[in-house]
Amino acid sequence: MNETELLELLSDARVATLSTIRADGRVDLVPITFAFDDQVVVTAIDHKKKSTTELKRLDNIRQFPEVTLLADHYNDQDWTHLWWVRIRGRAKVHEAGNEYERALDLLSDRYTQYAETRPKGAVIVIDRTELTGWKA
Repeated sequence: MNETELLELLSDARVATLSTIRADGRVDLVPITFAFDDQVVVTAIDHKKKSTTELKRLDNIRQFPEVTLLADHYNDQDWTHLWWVRIRGRAKVHEAGNEYERALDLLSDRYTQYAETRPKGAVIVIDRTELTGWKA
């Protein structure tokens, strides 16, 4: 599949799984909302209930910026509609500035919930280094 086809599939996904590396070498996985353009994928620490906005994924990225994002579609009734898209990249945490605002703009354009209540927490900006995928 070419990049355009992969990004089209990605645009159909409303949630993805973010993988980060912990200080002890183990991998953490967390479902996220996300937005993207031709170069980056972004996510934010939003207003949904959490025990803290200083989440482990932020510490992980600050120590080990290499991340993987996986979006997929599964249909138990019709396997001809299965697909997945994987993005590998280098992530940075932003709490203010141009990249922060740009990430929030991308998210607000994609999700009405963010347009109504803009996230106030940190954002994660992932510079894509690899884009792969598969479709039935």
